[in-house]
Amino acid sequence: MSSKVKTAPANKASGASGVKKGTHALPSAVEQWYYEQSGRKLQYSPDEKVPVIEVSNFPALGRLTALRFIEWVLENPEGVVSLPTGKTPEYFIRWSQHFLSGWKKKEIQAQLDQVGLAGKSAPSFAGLTFVQIDEFYPIDPQQQNSFYYYVNKHYLRGFGMDPNKAMLINPAKIGIPKGKTLETVFPDGKVDLGLRHRLPTSELERLQAGVIMEVDQFCSDYEEKIRARGGIGFFLGGIGPDGHIGFNFRGSDLQSPTRLTYTNYETEAAAAGDLGGIEVSRNKPVITIGLGTISHNPDGVAIIFAAGEAKSRIVADSVTSDMHVRHPASVLSTMKNARFYLTKGSTVKLRNRVLEDILQTETLSESEFEKRVIDRALALDKRLDQIRDTDAKGDELLGAALKKAGKGYKEAAQWVRERLVKKIEAGTESLSDQSILHTGPHHDDIMLGYMPYVMHLVRNSTNKNYFTVLTSGFTAVTNGFLAGVFEDLENFIEEGAYDVDISTGVFHPENPSARAEEVFRYLDGVAAQDDREMKISQARRMLYNLMLVYEDEDIDNIKLRLKENLHYLRTVYPGKKDIKIIQTLKGMQREYEEELIWGYVGIGPSDVFHGRLGFYTGDIFTKAPTQDRDVAPVLQMLEDLKPNVVSLAFDPEGTGPDTHYKVLQVLHEALLQYRDRTGIDPEVWGYRNVWHRYHPSDANVYIPVSLNTIAVMAHSFMNCFGSQKNASFPSFEYDGPFCYQTQKVWVEQFRYLRTLLGHEWFEQNPSPRIRAARAFVYLRKMPLSEFSGAARALAEITEAAM
Repeated sequence: MSSKVKTAPANKASGASGVKKGTHALPSAVEQWYYEQSGRKLQYSPDEKVPVIEVSNFPALGRLTALRFIEWVLENPEGVVSLPTGKTPEYFIRWSQHFLSGWKKKEIQAQLDQVGLAGKSAPSFAGLTFVQIDEFYPIDPQQQNSFYYYVNKHYLRGFGMDPNKAMLINPAKIGIPKGKTLETVFPDGKVDLGLRHRLPTSELERLQAGVIMEVDQFCSDYEEKIRARGGIGFFLGGIGPDGHIGFNFRGSDLQSPTRLTYTNYETEAAAAGDLGGIEVSRNKPVITIGLGTISHNPDGVAIIFAAGEAKSRIVADSVTSDMHVRHPASVLSTMKNARFYLTKGSTVKLRNRVLEDILQTETLSESEFEKRVIDRALALDKRLDQIRDTDAKGDELLGAALKKAGKGYKEAAQWVRERLVKKIEAGTESLSDQSILHTGPHHDDIMLGYMPYVMHLVRNSTNKNYFTVLTSGFTAVTNGFLAGVFEDLENFIEEGAYDVDISTGVFHPENPSARAEEVFRYLDGVAAQDDREMKISQARRMLYNLMLVYEDEDIDNIKLRLKENLHYLRTVYPGKKDIKIIQTLKGMQREYEEELIWGYVGIGPSDVFHGRLGFYTGDIFTKAPTQDRDVAPVLQMLEDLKPNVVSLAFDPEGTGPDTHYKVLQVLHEALLQYRDRTGIDPEVWGYRNVWHRYHPSDANVYIPVSLNTIAVMAHSFMNCFGSQKNASFPSFEYDGPFCYQTQKVWVEQFRYLRTLLGHEWFEQNPSPRIRAARAFVYLRKMPLSEFSGAARALAEITEAAM
């Protein structure tokens, strides 16, 4: 049930237009407070077809959605709701529980009063009808990575909703004949939807065709039941990399109903983490409500929330597009209560909002001014030294920036050109007498971020280079890969390959030279193209790991442990949260691989440190970092190593993998304490990689990358990161290993510079490093104070939600 809403003519209070019949709903009390705080209009006509509310960062986004949901439930206690799954709703769920559990507390009431909700009784969610948005098919609903399991845990039980009123998608109960199970109907987990149209060729296919027909009927009935209830009253969803909502991917019919369907590669890549790898998610069908299902209720509230610059392109396309199957979210333009809730970073391609920022700022930052100059030149495909003042015509953003700066475009272009040259020169400077702690959230982040720079830094013996990855990284290792390592180890033990090692104390914990030998012998195998040498070294390290974890050096006992663990890996479903022992062993495999990658450039294992911060647990919502558990060990490492430079994955808005911004919080706090305790004020190097990229204006150091360096990066990745070379958890942008996607990013960054400076500048440059450049890495070097300013706001609001 949905209450009637007031509507306002377009171009009035919020400057809105583009909604069906030229109207859109006035903001609710919660929305009113947030959009007033943002200093924005609700909608900028005629470009924006759907109203937008901006907040500063990801946790704030969860707070807004939680308050709006609570507000709606207070007005519609028996309404129909559909809420998202995955990691995006983390702060929506946390903030909802935060407000509900402390409803009567003074501080909570004060926060509710801000948004017009004070003085009301706490809402009950028991009267709501919950509609599950989607589900993989087939999947056992009791698996922890099924959406059926998720909604039961986080919404039905977590929010106190009535399960008897819920409309759920339980594959185990849809069309499965008596005496059969999902596993017996689809023994390999694969579904051929072609059986809808072709003749079955076996008894199994006849069985499968019948079940598929029953699933189709379930979808039809599911759709009818939703519509019989008036449609969905409150829909909240994220937006995928291709713009998908639910599993309505790019190209979906804008009036589509609930259905069983295949998805596309981008959606499969996004789902790989849930299902245990792209090997499982590829070509796996899904059951999803349709775009027509979402938009059926004319009074329904439909909210899409998104965070970070990585989503800014698809957000801009979705908000500004006329209705088109290319942009599934464009269907929201027909709904008067539709909204996009966005972080500031995800709005950076909404031109009216950027223009407003330029016009309202007192002094435009150098990087923002540079961005406007660069974007126009790239759009014109024109060198900066060929720019004329008239080239600015037609670009409102550039025009406003030039007016603010009091410059003509030609003058501004020359200024930017000089800055770009200085940034390249900074990337070719030889650094010496530096103590550098390179940090990463995951085990390939540093190399994918700026390995070409590392290769130059380590060549100067006066520099001290230390490496640390602050999480265990076990979620990136598939069961199949670890099982392969265990099988190799079983075979080598049976051969007696380690008999001498066992008798000479190689596996004693206090034997660092043996650990180094496992790294360098593996690399010897890489050099010799000797697969056996590589495997025997890797398996020896795993044998050491097993002895260490089980506190047992008896080889017969270890053989039994191997059999136990192999049985587990062969029988557990992909994507399940692993038992602790397997988490530890997977993490130790990633740690060994990190030692290999830096051994490749001459760094010994004694200078590679393994963080294993406690917030990283493998749960879908990881814990918040704490001082004692997470900050203290990082601070101790800083005090022991005394670096004057610290690198980190710089993701201040909290987008990309959640591990990134939680590690960033830990490093921020540890670095401040390190400065206070030691008096050392370290320089911070912020890098980005495949998850989050710099605009040329946001970086201040450009490192040239030659074809030779590109080849080394790819070769080292494919030979040292054995658990990653099959790309089981790929990016949505590239179906393959991250090293090749990184290459594409670096090459693209070079092409920007080649356009802006001209190919002659590179080809005729006196520096051989610049002449050899075929790609570029972007870095941002900054004082700790600058980094702290970017990180502090996120830390404060995140802590409030925990």
